[in-house]
Amino acid sequence: MSDHEVRPATMRDAKAVAEVHALAAKAAYEGILPEEELRVLAPASREAKWREAIEFSEPQVQVAVQHGEIVGFVGFDRSRDPKTPSTTGEIWALYVKPEHWGKGIGVALWDAAREGLEEEGCTTVTAWVPIRNDRAMRFFELAGFKREMKTAKTTALGTVRVEEIRLKRSVA
Repeated sequence: MSDHEVRPATMRDAKAVAEVHALAAKAAYEGILPEEELRVLAPASREAKWREAIEFSEPQVQVAVQHGEIVGFVGFDRSRDPKTPSTTGEIWALYVKPEHWGKGIGVALWDAAREGLEEEGCTTVTAWVPIRNDRAMRFFELAGFKREMKTAKTTALGTVRVEEIRLKRSVA
């Protein structure tokens, strides 16, 4: 029996989602982003974004709760990439507090997103991942995603340019 549950986020969860996002991003991007960029990843700068996402379901947000505490979240919806079919979904964000990494919470969040995308009629799903984020690459590849090598692009994360690649898999 799992000691966590995954459920749709509510407006009251926005602050906790922002905190998870900031903590996990700092840990995930250590060594990829310079220290001054990591300091900018504050929950206060993200709370309004997640409040709006939860209110309007863009993206849909599910949270992982353990012992009454939000320890992870996933944001998913239709793909934001231009010229993709309406049956293509996207994992917009998937973050878990670092002290909960490797404990199945990310997999539970992925499962919830997959079910949600399937309900929306999506048949494929993508995720954009920084190439140097080894942990995220490994997670998505273990979940059955394959790299689309022709999609590699440079994206700005704060003042730093980061190489990203799109990964893709079937929803089923």
